[in-house]
Amino acid sequence: MNTTASLEEIQNFKGKYPKQLWGLFFSEMWERFCFYGMRGVLTYFMITHLVLENGEHMQESQANLQYGATQAFVYAFTFIGGLFADKILGFRKSLFWGGILMIVGSAILAFDPFPESNFFLGISFTVVGTGFFKPNISTMVGSLYKKGDSRRDAGFSLFYSGINIGALLGGYACIAIGKGQLFSGFIPAEYTWNVAFGLAGVVMTISLITFIFTQKTLGPIGLSPLKSQHNKVKEIPEIEGIGTVEPEPTTVKRKIKSGKNWYEYAVYLGTLAVVPVIMAMVAKTEYTDWFMYIIGPVTLIYLVYEMSKHSWAESKKLIAALIFILFSIVFWAFFEQSGGSLSIFAAQNLDNTVLGTMTLDPNGVNNAANSVFVIIFAPLVGLAWIAMAKKKIEPNSVIKFGLGFIFLAGGFYIFYLTRFFEVIAGSGIASLDVFVLAYFVITFGELCLSPIGLSLMTKLSPQRLQGVMMGMWFLASAYGQYVAGILGAGLSEAGENDSLPQKLATYTDGYKQLAIYALIAGVVLIVISPIVKKLMQDEK
Repeated sequence: MNTTASLEEIQNFKGKYPKQLWGLFFSEMWERFCFYGMRGVLTYFMITHLVLENGEHMQESQANLQYGATQAFVYAFTFIGGLFADKILGFRKSLFWGGILMIVGSAILAFDPFPESNFFLGISFTVVGTGFFKPNISTMVGSLYKKGDSRRDAGFSLFYSGINIGALLGGYACIAIGKGQLFSGFIPAEYTWNVAFGLAGVVMTISLITFIFTQKTLGPIGLSPLKSQHNKVKEIPEIEGIGTVEPEPTTVKRKIKSGKNWYEYAVYLGTLAVVPVIMAMVAKTEYTDWFMYIIGPVTLIYLVYEMSKHSWAESKKLIAALIFILFSIVFWAFFEQSGGSLSIFAAQNLDNTVLGTMTLDPNGVNNAANSVFVIIFAPLVGLAWIAMAKKKIEPNSVIKFGLGFIFLAGGFYIFYLTRFFEVIAGSGIASLDVFVLAYFVITFGELCLSPIGLSLMTKLSPQRLQGVMMGMWFLASAYGQYVAGILGAGLSEAGENDSLPQKLATYTDGYKQLAIYALIAGVVLIVISPIVKKLMQDEK
């Protein structure tokens, strides 16, 4: 493996972005196609095509809970993936292993996704694979920058646009192919869902191939911590002398053997062994409840243990990181209605016309609208942060987080307003244009929070805890997804057997409540920003 470029050479790049960012950009783009393609079909597929053991399809409320459970496990495993990358595999091997597992999961679903057993087995491979892939590629992006480099946020914003190009393509293509609305002239109707799931695996393969051919530019970034010490020459103290003779300390040069290569194989075998366990837990949402009750406190205890090994200055930064993590749980609990209740709302209560001219599948629009806006505006927002930093008027990260919640509140209030824009009065079918406008507003909330959060985890974490803290950031997303499923189930259950006008009223009332709570969270975060800034010390 080529490690000729030193870390210092990589970090001393000229211009706005390091060249290594582009390889990671494209690897992540194709992986996100796979992930968001699968995510975008979950709820709809479960209520329309999945065949349960009793021969029926899932109820809407159960599908929301199932979606929340599945996504919660995906993000919970990012903590475990980050931990193993930090301690054993390194970021590169962890990423590659995760990609292989995602390809296996897609292959199982492509073969026959309809029986409950096959569906949850394929999903379980994808869950574990994403846990190994997702946090570690983000951590490598952070490693491209020196501490205090003001270009870091812009780099993560560009990286985030790559995520969303994949999300756009996968989010629209997989659901449209599955529903027979895309390439229907080439794909037999009975195989549309097989192709949709199989496509996710194909693009995941492209992601791994991209990484293989671009990783040589990363120098030492992402290598296994065990390998980095293996065969290094160190001076070892050696004491000579016997009996009554005073021993004389001397040193000798010896090669150090890590002796821990078997750890890697244990991780691989342990991963495969845990897949059936994950399958059982994902299939039964009550098991997810217990998992979420346990994993959060355990990770906090582990973090406190790790903090005890660091200085108070480093610990204060980790406390600041935890504050961001806790607020992000609230953000994602609302934002991730997109894959649950908003998916059902789109299928049942929206028309299929945008700007009076384009006919688009409303579920595809629900999956892809946010990504379109992120692709357009993420680089511009990133460059805006750079320009504001030069003029010394850039808001600090805490204020950016608070603004994220305020935009989120505005978006959900517009979701509420869709009830006043029925295409035919009394039909219960609302305007897709207003729905898209809500995503436009929410996108700016996401851009104020998510890429900044990724950047903050790398800023506020000591080097030896970067993978763990990135994993905790995604673990917060797991709790957000979990709560999103519970909120979505409440919305769906309340109007499951109602008429379309009643469902429109039920869902939009719920979105109005979420808008109010998001606004309160944003105001609170801005009010406490001076305290959080002190904890962050020299970080902005």
